[in-house]
Amino acid sequence: MNANEDQPNQATTEPGTRQTLLLSKLWHGADYNYEQWLHAPEVLDEDFRLMGEAHCNIMSVGIFAWSMLEPSEGEYSFDWLDGLMDRLTENGMFAALATPSAAPPPWLSQRYPETRRVNAQGRREPHRRRQNFCYSSPVYRQKTAEMNRRLAERYGDHPALLLWHVSNEYTASQCHCDLCLGAFHEWLKARYGSLDALNAAYWSTFWSHRYSEWEQIEPVDPSMQGLMLDWQRFTSDRALDFYLAECAPLREITPDKPITTNFMQPDVGLDYWRFAPHVDIVSWDSYPRWHLGEDSATGLQTAFYHDLHRSYKGQPFLLMESTPSVTNWQGISRLKQPGMLRLASVQAVAHGANSVQYFQWRQSRGGEEKFHGAVVSHSGADNRTFRDVSAVGELLGRMGAAATAVVKAKVAVVYDFENEWALNHAALPHSNGKHYQRTCREHYGSFWRRGIATDVIHAEADLSRYRLVVAPMLYMLKRGVAERLAAFVQSGGTLIMTYLSGLVDEADLCFQGGLPTPLRRTLGLYPQETDALPPEKTGRIVPVSGNLLGLGAEAPFFDYADLTCLEGAQPVAVYGSEFYAGSAAVTVNAYGAGHAYYLATRTDEAHLDALYGAICAQIGMEAALPVVPAGTSVQYRESGGTGYLFVMNFAHAAKRVDVGEGWTDVETGLPVAPLVDLAALGSRIIRRQQA
Repeated sequence: MNANEDQPNQATTEPGTRQTLLLSKLWHGADYNYEQWLHAPEVLDEDFRLMGEAHCNIMSVGIFAWSMLEPSEGEYSFDWLDGLMDRLTENGMFAALATPSAAPPPWLSQRYPETRRVNAQGRREPHRRRQNFCYSSPVYRQKTAEMNRRLAERYGDHPALLLWHVSNEYTASQCHCDLCLGAFHEWLKARYGSLDALNAAYWSTFWSHRYSEWEQIEPVDPSMQGLMLDWQRFTSDRALDFYLAECAPLREITPDKPITTNFMQPDVGLDYWRFAPHVDIVSWDSYPRWHLGEDSATGLQTAFYHDLHRSYKGQPFLLMESTPSVTNWQGISRLKQPGMLRLASVQAVAHGANSVQYFQWRQSRGGEEKFHGAVVSHSGADNRTFRDVSAVGELLGRMGAAATAVVKAKVAVVYDFENEWALNHAALPHSNGKHYQRTCREHYGSFWRRGIATDVIHAEADLSRYRLVVAPMLYMLKRGVAERLAAFVQSGGTLIMTYLSGLVDEADLCFQGGLPTPLRRTLGLYPQETDALPPEKTGRIVPVSGNLLGLGAEAPFFDYADLTCLEGAQPVAVYGSEFYAGSAAVTVNAYGAGHAYYLATRTDEAHLDALYGAICAQIGMEAALPVVPAGTSVQYRESGGTGYLFVMNFAHAAKRVDVGEGWTDVETGLPVAPLVDLAALGSRIIRRQQA
């Protein structure tokens, strides 16, 4: 069965006027918990005055407001939200109006205990914190739909409503109640059709696990890796199904209003590739750990996440949350040093964001997040944070024309959620250092450091727009993926793959005979064995004399080392140590009009940079600038005949960047000299007409 056949069926709306508005401006604002300050009208008056000073034009509102909107069952109180929406309009601002499902009120949890999740030990969770509800509960779905319908009917035509912010930070928290287990069994029936097919997919004769009834299947057994992978898929799909149910009354009543839900970093157990078709614009919450290590490394990681969120729909996204100062939940969160707030904001826009928004506008006086940073702190707004936020708002206002500019990438790195889940479940000879996401970022980093725009795509994506595709550790090959990669190379593309690729199919069953035939032909080899090196052990990679890429320096290898059988591929470098010294460590295979490279082992950043530099030079892959100094980053967005260059310094020392002739400073409108000087953590945005 095709892995996508169980995708919930929900049409997305055509972009309306609000959608057009969203994508034609740069937005600046914050999560605003207006309802926490209804007792202090002078605070609310001050908030709106300060929002004007900070150049805000959007506020996310109502996110955790259910207990204020419905204090008791069937008793609604919308007057305060009416006042908030009206005040936003009066002050020239818009609302990202949330549905409040992320935090049910205590009365609901008490009266309807079946709405609360059940843990893997069979105990129903108490009412606490947030996101503690069952996605399958008919009562919770009914109550949520009722609330969302009332919100849509009341505010659908309100001039402040720019978009719907559905719930908040959906998670893949698992529920083991009878409803969820029953839904899981139905999901399995739809996926496999019969128990025989499921047993075959799970290889369930292993350890005598063969099932004779659907009800015997309990997703609590890590030895059944296919089962646990499906449980993770189901949990993600269940969250998506709940999201679609939330959207239904909004789509019905306000079909012209765009919808988003705020994504997070890609490690919360949700497959955002499956969510993306059902949001009108992607948004996400970004909380990098600045100043706890090398900020250039943090900048690389953050850039990867930004490009991932831009790639979900291939269009600009919203930075829905970021902190203007510190968090209070990361263990250690340092104050942003001078220049950092602007630099982080510029970076988001450089990689495709059309907004910079913060959690939160005003610090709460109580609760778990009372010490989380905010635009307005407990001591007020006469401080560095507020001045920095205001400066970012002014900057976004000056560069509003960049909102329609897009990133056009010819390089893609494959990062696939289901592949990561399957790899995480796998018990390998080297299971302590798989690091799939980190490895994807390391390969991505070679292009980021060169200023080469890069998309981050899933394994089943259309590859026709790219010239170079990197697919690190593609452990799981879903149906059709090997054929798609082969066609990409045959038509002239350049493909790079690595160790731990092509080991299992979408059911997590190992391929017999090694790599599937299309990929084996494409790469011109197959791995026969894989050595696992302990953390303290490294070996040497030695370039082959006269190799195609002109590589000359030796490099280390560690963690994994494939011993390959070559079937047409040519060695670029060989192992220089261990009993397999002399066998291929890096290969290239000419296939059709393109080339496929295979990295049989893990190596360091310097060698990846050298390898990708040589490959890019060979295929004529252009960067935004010829030279990008270490510690800096340059990114390019273009619209019509205008190109925008974002020049960013993540180093704690001044840098000089040669940008060439013909640029104009976006902030001042003045010509820019070819040599641009950046202060530590400095950033510049420049533009010019394209030739």
